[in-house]
Amino acid sequence: MWIDWKHFPRHVVAVMTAMILFVPQVCIEAAPRTAEQKQIDAAVVRALKYLASQQQPNGSWHAGRYGESTATTSLAVMAFLSAGHVPGEGPYGDRLNRGVDWVLAQQQPNGIIVARRSHGPFYSHGISTLMLAEVAGMLKTSRSKRCRQVLEKAVHLILKAQSISKSKQHAGGWRYRETDTQSDLSVTGWQLLALRAAKDIGCDVPAESIDRAVAYVRQCRRGRQGFAYMPGGRSSPTLTGIGILSLEVCGKHKSRDVLTGAAALLRRPLRRRDHYFYYGVYYCSVGMFKVGGRYWKKTRAGLNGILLPAQKNDGSWTATDGGERVAGSIYSTSMTVLALAVEYRYLPIYQR
Repeated sequence: MWIDWKHFPRHVVAVMTAMILFVPQVCIEAAPRTAEQKQIDAAVVRALKYLASQQQPNGSWHAGRYGESTATTSLAVMAFLSAGHVPGEGPYGDRLNRGVDWVLAQQQPNGIIVARRSHGPFYSHGISTLMLAEVAGMLKTSRSKRCRQVLEKAVHLILKAQSISKSKQHAGGWRYRETDTQSDLSVTGWQLLALRAAKDIGCDVPAESIDRAVAYVRQCRRGRQGFAYMPGGRSSPTLTGIGILSLEVCGKHKSRDVLTGAAALLRRPLRRRDHYFYYGVYYCSVGMFKVGGRYWKKTRAGLNGILLPAQKNDGSWTATDGGERVAGSIYSTSMTVLALAVEYRYLPIYQR
């Protein structure tokens, strides 16, 4: 029997495609939801209602006292996508369209996507490029063309920034600005996620660029301790999560570096008092989910035990760490939703 997919809403097509491609997972998800899974579902629903209530009239979301932010807006958009919502459809369709349109309008002449210059604009650029790559195939014709144009220019800038002449210690990675001659694992992680998502929808991402980035990430591993911010630096659970996910999205599934980092996270898991906790929540969850098995089960149990009781009555999560508190509750809530919703598998970047 021939099925004319044009008559189905995009979110229905996405779900039916997932059922075809991931039959074992769908069978599991079709089973009765456990009490914890129901708690996660309810937490995500409350969080999305909170995020919807905080969107600005122009479509953006604010980064705390910093105001309009392409990074925060893109994280909020991805939070909705991770729960199965798509632009232009359903209860949040218009909000997502406006959020995407606002991000698209922020691209600067050189290709960078940022609403305001800061000490680290490439954070915003990587996060926004990732979001646009995730939604490029979901948008209607007029927006889709514009999204592709912005995305291709953004990817070109990431590749150009990687090619800046750097010392052996920093070669292959990225840092705060497109002209920096140093690299760090944190900024590099977002660029790799963006490149992977862009490559998955057909953007030209040379294999040698990925190989150079993998070599840099590997330099950041500190033996059995996990990963550090820069080669030779001090490791932490958050940075180890970044290292694991960076290598996983580059095709190094369960490589020695990945499994060494995963073992380090089991010995010293992310804790509520850790610096940039919600940043770590995202990277450790998605990274360990991709590794799978006991690594994911133990990580999931530990983080859910921290996150679910910490949700506020209005549906948000609030950071206590100084750096994250400044970023505001949109950031911490979006990062938490992205972590809790990883097993839904709606975002292409979540696929194993």
